[in-house]
Amino acid sequence: EYSYYDDPDDATAFETRNVLYHYGPEKLVIGKFCALGTGVRFIMNGANHRMDGPSTFPFPTMGGSWADHFDLLTGLPNRGDTVVGNDVWFGHGTTVMPGVRIGHGAIIATGAVVTGDVPDYGIVGGNPARLVRTRYDEADIARLLAVAWWDWPAEHITEHVRTIMSGTVADLEAAAPAPLD
Repeated sequence: EYSYYDDPDDATAFETRNVLYHYGPEKLVIGKFCALGTGVRFIMNGANHRMDGPSTFPFPTMGGSWADHFDLLTGLPNRGDTVVGNDVWFGHGTTVMPGVRIGHGAIIATGAVVTGDVPDYGIVGGNPARLVRTRYDEADIARLLAVAWWDWPAEHITEHVRTIMSGTVADLEAAAPAPLD
């Protein structure tokens, strides 16, 4: 909900142009209110190759008589689902490898290659991406996760956009809707 991919050509082609090698059962799960810059790519488990023999070439996928050896492609590492939390910002041209989990409120720098998990409210960059810093200290991250503004009703979010975008953690807590009994 509300997440968007910035593509001046055709944002509707995201799944075919930006989710690559997606042949297996694993999923790409993207949370709410995520902003994906142009050229963001998610590499899925189908990109894996054998590395335990002299060649990494995937002969069986080429068909013909090579397809008789498809069993050589079974048992390749499957890193599981790729999961993106809520309110994550991806810079232009980032690449996310299979099975990565990206926490809520994270920022992925332009051109980063994310090979490992990113903590909630972490800022990562580089190739491979490394944690630059977190946006908040641990106590404030816990408070932000408890508030979970992305789960608020749309009308409540609309009413408090200024606080969500520029307020303090305390302001956000004060703006949170009353819990339902």
